[in-house]
Amino acid sequence: MIPPTVGLLFTSITTVMNVQRLNSLRHWIFDMDGTLTVPSHDFPYMRRQLGMAEGDLDILAYVARHNEAEAAQMNQWLWDYEVDLAENAEPATGAADLVQHLHEQERKLAILTRNDKKLARITLAAIDLLDYFADDVIIGRDEAQPKPDPAGLQLILQYWQAASDDAIMVGDYVYDLQAGRNAGTHTLLLHPHNNLWPDLSDGYYRDCSEIHQALQLHATSSPSLIHD
Repeated sequence: MIPPTVGLLFTSITTVMNVQRLNSLRHWIFDMDGTLTVPSHDFPYMRRQLGMAEGDLDILAYVARHNEAEAAQMNQWLWDYEVDLAENAEPATGAADLVQHLHEQERKLAILTRNDKKLARITLAAIDLLDYFADDVIIGRDEAQPKPDPAGLQLILQYWQAASDDAIMVGDYVYDLQAGRNAGTHTLLLHPHNNLWPDLSDGYYRDCSEIHQALQLHATSSPSLIHD
């Protein structure tokens, strides 16, 4: 295990955010699949089943390019495939502890997913986190244009009457970071190996447990910038 101090330096083009700043943010928006859950989607398989050309990566954009009947058929296939994953979802390392910690600190919590909202609720129930998220701020692909479009984040911030610079988008993929950038929020990447998109992420941790450790560390020590 890496020391809990690793990852405490948050950088962007114009600012340096340490864990003190991270701990001060009152509005936390999470991606779901692969962020709060163990990754389970087989995206190459999904793309093959939908007939996508190699190199075409955005499943939702691909479906949207088809006529209504074709899109409905594809969306039904996606539902049938994803509902089983949702019902059998497993929490990501440290996800429950982090969400509970933020709730105890009276932080506002939301979900922004490219998944269907009903599936998001099933997933959150399966990992025992549904009660931490108000229904109005569980935003799926039908409630707003999907990430990387900022519409979902803007909808959440509007509901909260919150400023974008007091919010952070936490996710495991480039779409999460792009959505945050486009909405003007802070961004935090979770990835088990490295920061794949340093120009888009203000912070990087390997998993939720490391975020939780960092927040706890700050609570028991004076804040400082920690360099690699």
